[in-house]
Amino acid sequence: MSPSTKNVWFLVVPLTSMINVAGPWEVLGHANDLLGHEAYRLRAFGPSAPATQTRFGLCLSGVQPLPSRFGHAPDVVVVAGASPADPIPVDQAPLVPWLRRHGPRIETVVSICTGAFVLGAAGILDGRRATTHWMFLDALRARFHKVRVVDEGIYVEDRGVWTSAGLAAGVDLTLALVEKHHGHALAMRVAKRMVLFLRRSGHQAQFSSALRHQEQESPPLRGISAFVLEHITEPLPVERIAAQVGMSPRSLSRWCRRHLDESPAELVRRLRLAEARRLLEETSLPLKDVTERAGLGDLSTLWRVFMHDLGLTPAEYRQRFSPRTGPPLPGCLPRQQNARFDGA
Repeated sequence: MSPSTKNVWFLVVPLTSMINVAGPWEVLGHANDLLGHEAYRLRAFGPSAPATQTRFGLCLSGVQPLPSRFGHAPDVVVVAGASPADPIPVDQAPLVPWLRRHGPRIETVVSICTGAFVLGAAGILDGRRATTHWMFLDALRARFHKVRVVDEGIYVEDRGVWTSAGLAAGVDLTLALVEKHHGHALAMRVAKRMVLFLRRSGHQAQFSSALRHQEQESPPLRGISAFVLEHITEPLPVERIAAQVGMSPRSLSRWCRRHLDESPAELVRRLRLAEARRLLEETSLPLKDVTERAGLGDLSTLWRVFMHDLGLTPAEYRQRFSPRTGPPLPGCLPRQQNARFDGA
């Protein structure tokens, strides 16, 4: 084993969702493949060794008993889901004293979804910010008064303790760990290999505005918006979009005018502005990178679009609306402009 290899122990409990284990495990496994060496040595432990039945009947084998003694502590421990019941079920309870005893020796402690309840019971979350699945935020808050339970993101890191929202958010958290250990480029390569539409930042809400609006969009608009967002860094002339959604360029233009009161080019521009706004709000990327990822060409175009549509420079927008720099100032944007572009 290479000196740079990190020992990662997954603590798996009965009836957890399989994705709580498989999603993060896959991220680290693909990272190993792409690096060409074992950067992460993965092992599964649990109170129901040698096998654990997951929530919907699949059985996970290869689970080892929790070791009461070990020479070197693991570098990362992942609690892959747990019951939010109070008290914690008997078949999951052994994790609590184990973490209480060994947690201080472990560099990075992670919970996926309701695994936060085990960390809370072990005292690991005391004095820290933490999150969990949106259905159980209130329960976590009510049960553990020393924990600052937050719901402003899909994962939270506080002094070596990482907690995530439900299910797929564990993939985003693990990608963030890979980025911390091996850089942004590797994390993006893993995300692409796993065919992820978007590698989400921790600041993204559990329910994004895009998801809310997708629920309300008509089928033609869903197809158009999805195609634009998937290819947002590429040239998107009306002919290309029309061919993708099975319309002629003229029909697409008429449809956009009738239903959206804008041309296809204006739709693309609006979605690119929305993506630039998201990147400014959720990341600390340089403005040049924001421009490239939103498909806006160059910095002067980014500046002109923000000034024309929002009355702010990109830097001013980030200062006012990024959670990293504080809450939005009231009344920064005209109501009409906010309504138009928040819907993209």
